[in-house]
Amino acid sequence: MFSLLRPLHTKFPELRARRWPRVSTIYGRTTNGDSRRKSENRSLNTSHAPKQQRPWRHLHTLAIETSCDDTSVAILRVSRDDSGTGEGASKLKSEVLFHEKVTAKSESYGGIHPLVALHSHQQSLGPLVQKALEQLDAISCGRNGERRKGAQWRPDFVSATRGPGLDTAKGLALAWGVPLLGVHHMQAHALTPRLCSTLPSTCDPGQTTTLSRGGGSSIHTPPRLPQAVQPDFPFLSVLASGGHTMLIESKSLVEHKTLAETGDIAIGTCLDKTARAILPPELLVPPYGRALEKFAFPDSEESYKYTPPARRQEELEVKETMWGWFIGPPLAGTGYGKSNKRMLYSFTGMFTHVDRLMAVNPDRSVEERRDMAREVMRIAFEHLASRILLYLKELSPSERKNMSTVVVSGGVAANTFLRHVLRAFLDVRGHNNVKLEFPPIELCMDNALMIAWAGMEMFNAGYESSLDVQPIRKWSMDSAAEDGGILGVGGWRNWDPQA
Repeated sequence: MFSLLRPLHTKFPELRARRWPRVSTIYGRTTNGDSRRKSENRSLNTSHAPKQQRPWRHLHTLAIETSCDDTSVAILRVSRDDSGTGEGASKLKSEVLFHEKVTAKSESYGGIHPLVALHSHQQSLGPLVQKALEQLDAISCGRNGERRKGAQWRPDFVSATRGPGLDTAKGLALAWGVPLLGVHHMQAHALTPRLCSTLPSTCDPGQTTTLSRGGGSSIHTPPRLPQAVQPDFPFLSVLASGGHTMLIESKSLVEHKTLAETGDIAIGTCLDKTARAILPPELLVPPYGRALEKFAFPDSEESYKYTPPARRQEELEVKETMWGWFIGPPLAGTGYGKSNKRMLYSFTGMFTHVDRLMAVNPDRSVEERRDMAREVMRIAFEHLASRILLYLKELSPSERKNMSTVVVSGGVAANTFLRHVLRAFLDVRGHNNVKLEFPPIELCMDNALMIAWAGMEMFNAGYESSLDVQPIRKWSMDSAAEDGGILGVGGWRNWDPQA
C-alpha cells in the first residue's frame, strides 16, 4: 500500500497532463492565486454552496470507516441514468465491489476500550486497503464505465469518516491524485436506506438480509436496473446506537434539525449495561445488545406477545410483573412534572433500577431474568417511539403528510423486536400511513459501505474536503448547533462547475 505514496508522475504518468477542476476554498488560497481571509469558525459559506450537480455517469469511491471499534473498507460503484424526464427523473444503481470489516477484540474489558479500538484500526486498516486493491488490481473502471484489464485501478475520490483512518485516506487521495471527502458518521447512518434503494433487491431497506456471504464479509453485489433514490427528503431519522440516541428531521442532504436526543446515556449503552446485569455469565457474549435480544426472545417473533399502548396514559403506566418488581417508563414519574412530554430521551434511570434489582437478588431464575430483559427492551423502545409521536402530534395535517417516512438506523436498529414495537406502536396510535425504513441488519452496524454512499451523495452535490481536514470527536448534524452542523466545521471546499 505504501508504494502508492511514490511521486504521482512516476506512479500515474497520465497525471502530468491532467487538468483538474478549480475549486473555491473556504480559506487559504484559491487555485488562481487569489487569497481569501479565513472565516472565524472555518465553516463552509453556504451562500457559495454548489448550485448544480457534477456531470457524471459512473462514479467509484474507496471508503474507510474507523469511527468506533470497527475498521472497515469498501469500494462502491454508482451509475446514473438520466434518460428520464421531469424532476427526480435521474435514477441510480449501485454495485458493491468490495466490503469488509474487522472488529476490535474488547471482550475482556466488558465493552469497547478506546486504546484497543485504536490499535485495531492501526493494525487492520492497511491490510484491508491492500486486500481491496489486490482484488481490483486487474480492473480499470473508467468514468464512462469501461473496464480494461491490465490497468491500475483508482477511484474517482476517497471517502472516510473523520476519525483515526483519515490520514490514510489523505495519503491515498494524494497518491491517486483524486479528491478527498470527510464524511459525517451519523449522516451516513441516516442516508443508508437511500443506498439500499439502489442496491440489488436482496438488499432492499425493508429486508433483514445480510451483506455477508459464506464465512467472510467481503462481497460483490450484482448490478440491477437503475432506481429512483428513496426515501425523498424530508423524512425523520431515528439514530440509535451505543453512542447516540437522536430524533432528527432530515430536510435535505446537509440540513438536519435535532428534535430530541438523550440527556444521559445512549440507548445502546443502556441495553449493553442491562445485558451485563441480567444475562447468566455463560450467555454474556458481545455484542451485548444482540445477546440480550437473543436471550429475551429465543424463538424470535413467536415469543413477542407484545400489545402496544393505545393511549398516552397507558404508555406511562407502571406495570408490576408476576415477580413483584416493575420498571417504570423514563421521565414518567410525578417528580418530573411535565418532563414526560419534553422532547428528551433518558435511559440511565432504567439501567440503574435494573442493576439494583439484580444486586438485591443475584440468584434470580432464568425465566425471571428473561422477563426482565423483555421488559427493559419494551420500555426502552416505547420511549424511543414516544418522541416520534409527540413530534407528529405537533404537525399540521399538511406537514404530517409530507413527513411520512421515518428512517431508523444505527446499531440498535438491528434489533428485530425494536422493529416490531415501532410498527405496532405507530399503527395503534393512528399513524399506519407512516413508513418505517430500516437498513438490512448488517448495514445497521458501523460499516464502510454507508460511508461510501454518503460520500457519493456529498461528492455529487459538489462538496470536497481540503487536505488539512482534521478528525472530529464530536460533530453535530444540526446547523443551529454551536459548531454549525455538517457544513459548519472546517475542512470543506466547493467544486466549481464553471472551471
